[in-house]
Amino acid sequence: MTFYRWSVLEFLFVTLATVVSCFTMIGVSFAQTQALVKQGSVEHIKVHGKSLEGNLEKDSPDRDVFIYLPPDYATNPTKRYPVVYLLHGYGLTAERWMPFTKMAEASDKNIAAGTMKGMILVNPDAYTIYNGSMYSSSVTIGDWESFIADDLVSYVDSHYRTIANRDSRGLGGHSMGGYGTIRIGMKRPDVFSSMYIMSACCLLNNPRPPAAAGQGARGAAPSASATAATPTAAAAPVATAPAIVPAPAPTAAPAVSTPASGQRGAAPTGAAAAPGAGNRGGGGRGGFTNTASAEAAAWSANPNNAPKFFDEPVKDGQLQPLIVAKWLANSPLAMIDQYVTNLKKYKAIAGEVGLQDTLKASNVQLDQMMSDLGLVHTFETYEGDHTNHVPQRIETRVLPFFSNNLSFTPTK
Repeated sequence: MTFYRWSVLEFLFVTLATVVSCFTMIGVSFAQTQALVKQGSVEHIKVHGKSLEGNLEKDSPDRDVFIYLPPDYATNPTKRYPVVYLLHGYGLTAERWMPFTKMAEASDKNIAAGTMKGMILVNPDAYTIYNGSMYSSSVTIGDWESFIADDLVSYVDSHYRTIANRDSRGLGGHSMGGYGTIRIGMKRPDVFSSMYIMSACCLLNNPRPPAAAGQGARGAAPSASATAATPTAAAAPVATAPAIVPAPAPTAAPAVSTPASGQRGAAPTGAAAAPGAGNRGGGGRGGFTNTASAEAAAWSANPNNAPKFFDEPVKDGQLQPLIVAKWLANSPLAMIDQYVTNLKKYKAIAGEVGLQDTLKASNVQLDQMMSDLGLVHTFETYEGDHTNHVPQRIETRVLPFFSNNLSFTPTK
């Protein structure tokens, strides 16, 4: 019997060839798997909001909306689908929200894996002159509650193959969008049957003079020195205007690159891409110094106070009790016990917040109040700050939640 003695060089060559071969096989397998993931489509449309007409900010009532359609929407023309309305956070636009959340990619992946059935996902743009509508209602910003629950729902039901009833509609959102979810959701159980609240801001809007900032009032904003916001930081920004410390607001919008032309979720070019005046913040001052102005425009509007058309809770260094009361009246923690009957009509309610999110305390308090009021719901905390796990949470929690709780049976 003859034994062949390998040199060290020959042994290394054979080993390297084996490793390369293995990685090649893995790459081919991965590519084949990716090829099996059918892609849905994303449409960028504009929806006219009658409820937004005549707003004193002069934001456009024609709003950008990004709509995800599942892979079989185009090939199965008789099939109808449930719809989920997903609300972005403060400082974001719907165009930035789509690539940040990886909404289309997550949906395609979930559908291929069987963790989500095909649904239509509607993502409206709520970016205004002060960087966010707060999804509220006032003469200054317009009636965003009715725009979402009436104008937008009506448009989608009349232009897409939806299952047009509350059992097949869900509402969810993150940060300012989480606030919009609980605010609109508690008032409109006639429209939605399931809601998912992600790290909601503004649950207790208790404005104070700057000197009182950081004193730990329940739900209050931390001091300015503690709120420096970065794209991935958990700190909640406050306005730097000297007259007021705003209610706790969402953290800085995550930094995402503008999608390239043709990318899924990207805005089209040409006339279809042109936002209406104010739709993309036209005329706004930019940045998170607008937080207090956005809140005041939403919660303490004054049509006689031009050119801002809102009142601030602090004037000449003194709290204005009536304005403070208006802000508190727009706080879900103060509102929720008025809407218990409505909330009990929901099939499913879920909430979540990161353990390192500075909005954790108020979201945990909302969970406790729901439990105290006998509202059946689920609530989860996870390792993370305000923004760093949003795409993963949407993929692994939010989308499967709606898939499991919405009705996929068309009404006869």
